Amino acid sequence: MSGQSHLPVIDMAPLFDRNAGEQRRHVARAIEAACRDTGFFYVSGHGISAGLLARLDAASRRFFALPETVKMKIAMAAGGRAWRGYFPLKGELTSGKPDLKEGIYFGEELAAADPRVKAQLPLHGANQFPTEVPELRGAVLDFIAAATRAGHALMEGIAESLELDPGYFAKHYTAHPTLLFRVFHYPAAESADGWGVGEHTDYGLLTLLAQDHLGGLQVRAKSGWIDAPPIPGALVCNIGDMLDRLTGGVYRSTPHRVRNVSGKGRLSFPLFFDPDFAAEIVPLPAHATRAGNDSGERWDHANVHAFSGTYGDYLMAKIAKVFPELKRDVLP
Repeated sequence: MSGQSHLPVIDMAPLFDRNAGEQRRHVARAIEAACRDTGFFYVSGHGISAGLLARLDAASRRFFALPETVKMKIAMAAGGRAWRGYFPLKGELTSGKPDLKEGIYFGEELAAADPRVKAQLPLHGANQFPTEVPELRGAVLDFIAAATRAGHALMEGIAESLELDPGYFAKHYTAHPTLLFRVFHYPAAESADGWGVGEHTDYGLLTLLAQDHLGGLQVRAKSGWIDAPPIPGALVCNIGDMLDRLTGGVYRSTPHRVRNVSGKGRLSFPLFFDPDFAAEIVPLPAHATRAGNDSGERWDHANVHAFSGTYGDYLMAKIAKVFPELKRDVLP
């Protein structure tokens, strides 16, 4: 599964240059078409080097090859309110069912003096890194920095696609984005169907995903489920529930799932570029009256357009279902 997809590939390089003019407008129109269609697309020109991805891949494989007793030294429960660290196989739920994957949760590296940490905001704080694989720290932090830069640029393109000022999202939602980065390992499947993660949508604004060469991601397009295989040099991008909410459903957060039928262990590296934890999520002025009840169409039968409150409210309600024991023990 590599090299071919029904999803568009967009060269986002012009989004790093505010003076690119017509090139930026072309990118914005391509993003609009993708967001109105499947909500998924690939990006090239994202600025994340092949060398960095190779470092991240190699260090991650070293970590997941360790005995579970060693990996559990950085278990998520030890990360406290920052909610960072390792979870074992089947330790995360999707739609109430255990996923066939293990992983490490990371986020923006924040010192104790950061106002968000001092305010004890959940999901904000320091990361946990394994001493047994010291190179993982640098690879993770370098990837987060590069992917965050790409995320800001993509949100400028999305703003322009909605006829907004390029800096709209940075001004209102992402001056201090909630950054969540995951390294997932999907072992060879236990059964022929290869389920790794069931149908779901992402919670925030934008997801940037690097995959290894094996693939396994599937997207629910209008025509049915389609593969989103790895394309060399490209990331997979998709929009989340909050952009769906902001645009009144014009840009839809599309369900996706993972099936690892390769017979081998698979790695994936999603970075979730999301609104400020304290940001109030209300529809954009031009889209405020468009939203309806989409619960009948959604995988979870929830109406994202009925939500009111901060992004932190939405995110914590979702995460509590993914890690119920951690929610009970860490955030009583």
